[in-house]
Amino acid sequence: MQTPTSLLAPLTVGHLSLPHRIVMAPMTRARSSQPGDIPNAMNALHYAQRASAALIVTEASQISPQGKGYSFTPGIYSPEQVAGWRLVSEAVHRAGGRIFLQLWHVGRMSHPDFHDGALPVAPSALPFDGQIWKVDPVTGQGGMVASPTPRALQREEIKAIVEDFRRAARNAMAAGFDGVEIHGANGYLVDQFLRTTSNVRTDEYGGSRQNRLRFLKEVVEAVADEVGAHRTAIRLAPFLTARGMDCPDILPTILDAAAWLQQRDIAYLHLVEADWDDAPVVTEQFRRQLRERFSNPIIVAGNYDKARAQWVLEHGYADLVAFGRPFVANPDFPRRLTEDLPLADFDGATLFGGTEVGYTDYPALPAATAALA
Repeated sequence: MQTPTSLLAPLTVGHLSLPHRIVMAPMTRARSSQPGDIPNAMNALHYAQRASAALIVTEASQISPQGKGYSFTPGIYSPEQVAGWRLVSEAVHRAGGRIFLQLWHVGRMSHPDFHDGALPVAPSALPFDGQIWKVDPVTGQGGMVASPTPRALQREEIKAIVEDFRRAARNAMAAGFDGVEIHGANGYLVDQFLRTTSNVRTDEYGGSRQNRLRFLKEVVEAVADEVGAHRTAIRLAPFLTARGMDCPDILPTILDAAAWLQQRDIAYLHLVEADWDDAPVVTEQFRRQLRERFSNPIIVAGNYDKARAQWVLEHGYADLVAFGRPFVANPDFPRRLTEDLPLADFDGATLFGGTEVGYTDYPALPAATAALA
């Protein structure tokens, strides 16, 4: 008989009652229908197959055409996209799952080919080392391409982007989602405003920590005002150093953000931990400092296995653990993890773009016992 662990303890997050603590992390898979970056029935099947997750966070979805930075990623700004996403939310709900949509503006992590030749936008016009995945229109082959130096946003443009986030959150509710997660991590626009290495503005959006937090706060306020704080969450990445984001002030900035987010009483804070081989270790001191400032649910993600997941939960540093890659080839991953069943390997060549192959054709294990619901 399996020994129950804290991974299987139920939890309330915002307005949702979750049956356990294993979350499906957002993963870009670049399989929206073209033209129009529209979610489709294949996407709906993919997510429904993984509905045994305590919570699914969708792949990032651009809030506007300007917010796009990768080929074939879905949007949440057109009526057709809202209708496509409704297929996804309804399929997951029919399978007994719960699902948040991730809202995305990539900022400078983009390419002029997505914007009729115009430069991507950012807090500041700084060169940086970053690449995006783009499909060549002639060959149809995808590959990593360098992003150029962006142009700096004007004040009125920043206000318009905040409203784009608000509108996208409204669209997500119309599409039937349980809530939204703002993508404030991984070197995208919200993250770019937070860091001294990507934000050298001299107006109210740059300079001091308070000013660098202004855009994040305005976005969260707009989204929470639109859909409710209990349906609003955010993802942050304090230990990211790649993509020109190695900011010496980021940890105190994230901690200040966490304290404000707790006051705003959002549904959860999703922490991306560095997951590359020589990445800095997330210290227990930082985990304690974060928990002191944010007592609502914390999700952590970043190469966790069962033992590490149980450790971080048992110490109270997090309330849920998100897994990305294991969910690719294991649609029934929560059952496999908790019952110590073998994990299938995914085909890395099929991660971005393509068809059902490497997307919806990974089988679940035979149901020898009742799977998590």
